[in-house]
Amino acid sequence: MNLHNLAACGTLFDTQFSPIGGLFFFSLFRVYDALNCDLFIRLQFFLMNAEDKIGLVMLTSCSKGEFIDIDADHKDPQLCRQYAVDIYNNLRVAELMRRPDSNSMEIVQQDITKGMRGILIDWLVEVSEEYKLVPDTLYLTVHLIDLYLSEFYIERKRLQLLGITCMLIASKYEEICAPRIEEFCFITDNTYSKTEVLAMESKVLKDLRFRLSAPTTKTFLSLELEFLSNYLAELTLVDNGFLKYIPSIVAASAVFLARWTLDQSNHPWNPTLEHYTSYMASDLKAAVLELQNLQLNTKNSPLIAIRAKYQQDKFKSVARLSSPKLLETLF
Repeated sequence: MNLHNLAACGTLFDTQFSPIGGLFFFSLFRVYDALNCDLFIRLQFFLMNAEDKIGLVMLTSCSKGEFIDIDADHKDPQLCRQYAVDIYNNLRVAELMRRPDSNSMEIVQQDITKGMRGILIDWLVEVSEEYKLVPDTLYLTVHLIDLYLSEFYIERKRLQLLGITCMLIASKYEEICAPRIEEFCFITDNTYSKTEVLAMESKVLKDLRFRLSAPTTKTFLSLELEFLSNYLAELTLVDNGFLKYIPSIVAASAVFLARWTLDQSNHPWNPTLEHYTSYMASDLKAAVLELQNLQLNTKNSPLIAIRAKYQQDKFKSVARLSSPKLLETLF
């Protein structure tokens, strides 16, 4: 594949290559054409290990506008300012490598439905609140559940067992002090024994080949930790339909809708957000519209754990906020 065929003649390419575990990541960062029009363009490829195939993952471009360098004042070496761009690019590639299948309920599962999955996630939100788990634990829990359901058949009577097992694994991964196995058994009214949970933990880890690390929607919200953005992002956890969107799209859409909810006098998307996410407003349209439906559908949904959580004063009661209809001109 000739990369130079992707741009006009006279273009100067600045390329970068870096390995990510078994993944090889090619990043084409800037293109300067003969007209001195500075464009930001990123081309990412991945090389599949065993089959030696190169596939095109992403090609995005956006005009270089005025943006604020949000890393400019970060002098703390632990924030790794000089590596921020590389870290973000690597996350964007990683999120594409192993995604749950949004059609798994129709293809793999025969004994459970999307509604049952939603009820399970809604209950796990309450469990995470009860044990005061960090948000990353909840997001990783849901990711592990969806990965497992995408590949392996599970009986209805073992769905809750899968849920608490994935939360146990995620807790060990994210928490400083993870809840004990006995606490997860207790929260199910001792429906499952410690032995059953341990056996399921071993099975899940083996089936997923111990590959637990993955960027989630929460990962891409790290730069915009507003309560409203987090609330909107969490609403997508219980909706199986959002599995068709990659986490960075969901995170960007949550920020877009949060800004629109709070302020309709300014455009919710600006050059700074476009620069750091590499998404234009038009790229987010479908996800934002679906997300607004979730936000406004407060009366018709029986799954209320997330809304109840964000109605609390400690979250500024953001679940009580509503947003006006999105305008076509925003996209």
